[in-house]
Parts: sequence; structure tokens; C-alpha cells
Amino acid sequence: MTKKINAFPEGFLWGGAIAANQSEGAYLTDGKGLTTVDLLPTGENRFPIMLGSLPSFSPMEGEYYPSHEAIDFYHRFKEDIALFAEMGFKTLRVSISWARIFPNGDDNKPNEAGLQFYDDLFNELKKNDIEPLVTLAHFDVPVHLVKEYGSWKNRELIGFFEKYAKTVFSRYKNKVKYWLTFNEINMLLHLPYIGAGLVFSEGEDKQQVKYQAAHHQLVASALAVKAAHEIIPDVKVGCMLAAGMTYPYSSNPDDVMDAMDKDRESFFFIDVQSRGEYPSYAKRFFKDNNIVVKTEEEDEKLLKDYTVDYIGFSYYSSRVTSTDPKVQEDTTSGNIFGSITNPYLKTSEWGWTIDPKGFRITANQLYDRYQKPLFVVENGLGAVDEPDAQGEINDDYRIVYLRQHLKEMQEAINDGVDIIGYTSWGPIDIVSASTGEMKKRYGYIYVDRDNKGNGTLQRSKKQSFYWYKKVIESNGENLD
Repeated sequence: MTKKINAFPEGFLWGGAIAANQSEGAYLTDGKGLTTVDLLPTGENRFPIMLGSLPSFSPMEGEYYPSHEAIDFYHRFKEDIALFAEMGFKTLRVSISWARIFPNGDDNKPNEAGLQFYDDLFNELKKNDIEPLVTLAHFDVPVHLVKEYGSWKNRELIGFFEKYAKTVFSRYKNKVKYWLTFNEINMLLHLPYIGAGLVFSEGEDKQQVKYQAAHHQLVASALAVKAAHEIIPDVKVGCMLAAGMTYPYSSNPDDVMDAMDKDRESFFFIDVQSRGEYPSYAKRFFKDNNIVVKTEEEDEKLLKDYTVDYIGFSYYSSRVTSTDPKVQEDTTSGNIFGSITNPYLKTSEWGWTIDPKGFRITANQLYDRYQKPLFVVENGLGAVDEPDAQGEINDDYRIVYLRQHLKEMQEAINDGVDIIGYTSWGPIDIVSASTGEMKKRYGYIYVDRDNKGNGTLQRSKKQSFYWYKKVIESNGENLD
């Protein structure tokens, strides 16, 4: 007899997630300023810039910048939202581009055209009964703040961010009740330019700089939580972790300890945002590595008093670590975090380990640790989708991936994990954050665009579109 999977909770928020810098395009339209992602080209210079080792303060000749046009969501959002509504979305995760609101980041007054765009976007979502879930900072810093202040190295950014947060909270207080502060905040340690607009000088202590910038972001996050609760009735503000637990390669205690340390590297951020203080293991790490984080007197109280209401997280894969140099030679490709190959699991076309069971384990791990509601705000499969002779895309491989992960998410809920909702990444094809490619597609909706910016931008439904519609209609009962 087949075990019947329980229904997802009533009111579960099904939907999808996109980011301004990967979808909107219109990169200097209506007064928007230049942002960090607008300076990420495709090709060999992309990763050196993302790592903060190649300074770039303006677009370079001869380079292609995919964010400049992206999929033109800025002009086509009504068409796209209609498709999301057809699937039955209950929520859509989007981000606000900071530079649309304050083009330079330190402007005295906000840009009204930018504010109006998001008014129109949220109105369209509400018209279609879709709840906005809005990220304040999704890999997006005004370039002026990088050039003139050193970005999040500089404590002054806390004030600029607080002003930005208060501006959008006040403007959209009747339209948005779910917010996230920083997208995948732990990415600061791995891609510091993406995560915090950091550019390193020769000889600079990178660890010192990254953790000082992290402190500034953590204080800014607390101030955003404070402002949101003062301005918006019944608001829910979350943090956001690039999650995925680390398995020890063996039962060697050294491997187990190394796996714990790798997980703590990411948990550090959420420990502060959720528990309100620096964990003891971080204090030891700072001491052992001669890192001195400069703080102000009020920081400790701010962090303690203004913790987040829920934990948002992305889950794409798990990771494996080992202290054995021979084992370390066998690694997967394409994984930003880096991982030893897991012999029990398959990988995606981009080398990401496919581990549905790890999704359940990670959800339990986070809930056991924080005892706060979770929101799965990213999960999906990047793959090459090729239309057939009739122009249709039968992406059964994506359906299989998502079905397996949703079953494990249901098991996590049965385990007692409180999960608010699920927004898969990205419900429509968008520019890849890591590689800048369009061929790395996640969507239920195909966008006619290639890696060089060619194509009509026409939207068309993939097979997964109809599958996800059935999932939402049945509140997760029908995953076939």
C-alpha cells in the first residue's frame, strides 16, 4: 500500500522567484543609476570582477553585459505576471534595484520614476492575487557607493541602506508585507563583489575586509527590521541564506569537524540575524585569524533587539568535504562553494550535485537550529532547454528534479518543520547570476534569448508550466 503524502498547509505560498538585476533590463532607464551587476560581463573577466580582484567602475568596450537588457521584465512585467497568474501563483519573489530608488545610493531624494515602477509592479501583482515577497538587496549595490565609499567596507553604507529601506517601506507599506533584507548574505565570503560590492586593493587583508563588511550588513539588516516593524503593520521580515548542508566524506572525526566548520561559515550570518549575537565559534575564528571587527556601542543592542521573523533560504545542492588531500582532488565543477564529488549522487549540466534528500535534511537542520518559520525562496534546476520541431519544450528532467525536491519538502513538513512557502528559481528564464548565460535556464516559461543577446524575447510555456500549475491547484497533493 502506497503511503499517502499529506497536503501542504492551508494558505501555503506557492510561487517563483526572480531578481531585478537578472530580469528587468532597462539598466539606465528612467533615472536608474549604475549598479554592480551592470558591470559584470560574460566571458573571462566575469569571475575576476565577481571576486573583487579586477576593479571595474564603468562598462568596458568590447564586452557584453547581459543585465543591461536581460529579459526586459521592466517593460513586460504585465505579460509575465499574467503567465504567473495562469499557473496560480500565490506569491512572487522580486527584488528592488537600490539604484532605481537612489541612483547614486547617497542621493538626498529618491527617484520618483523608480518608485513608480515598483508601485505599478506591486499593483499588477495584487490585481492578480499574487503576494509580493520583496528583497531589499539582491546582489545589487549602486556603483557610486563602491567608487566613492568602498561599498560595505565603509560604515556609512549602513545609513544609506537604512534610508533606502525606510523609503521603500513607507512607499509600499500597504502593498508588501513579506520582505527579505540581503539575498544569500553568506555569498559575501565567496563572491565578495557580488555579495557586497567589495573590490580589494593589493596587499589588503581580504578576510578582515569581508568580515568588517559583513558586520556592516548585519547592522543594516537589524535597522531594516526595526524600520519595517515601525512602519508596516503585520510585517514579516526575513534573512536569506544560500543553504545546503555539508557532508563529511568519511567518519574520520577530522572530516566531521571540517564539515561542521564549513556549515558554520554560512550559519554565522543567520545566527546573528536570528539569534541576535555573534556566536562563540565566530569569536574564536576571529581570534585565530587576527580579525578585528570594529563595532559601535549601539551595535550589540541593535542586533539583539531586531532579529528576523523568518528564515529564507535557497537550496540547490549539498556539499561534501574531506581533510584527505587525495580525496580533495576529485571535485565537482561549477559549484561556487566548491565540493568534493559525492559518489552517491548525480550532478546537473553545470556540476551542481542533485540531492533531494539533502533538501529535507537542510530544512530540518535550519528549523532545529533557529525554531523560526522557514521560507524556501529559491530551488530549481539550471539546464539547456531546446525547443523541438514544433517549438515545444519537454523539460521532463526539470519536472523530475522539482517533484523529488517537493516530496522531500513535504517530508520536512511532516517532520514538523514550519515552512511558509516555496518560490522556485526562476519561473521564467533569466540571466544566470554566476555565469551570465541565458542557456542556463530554470524557468517554466521559455524566453527567446541567447548568450549573446540575440532573440525576440518572446515568451512560451514549457511542459513544466502545466505541471507546476497542477501542483499549485492541488496544494502539493498532485506531484505527478
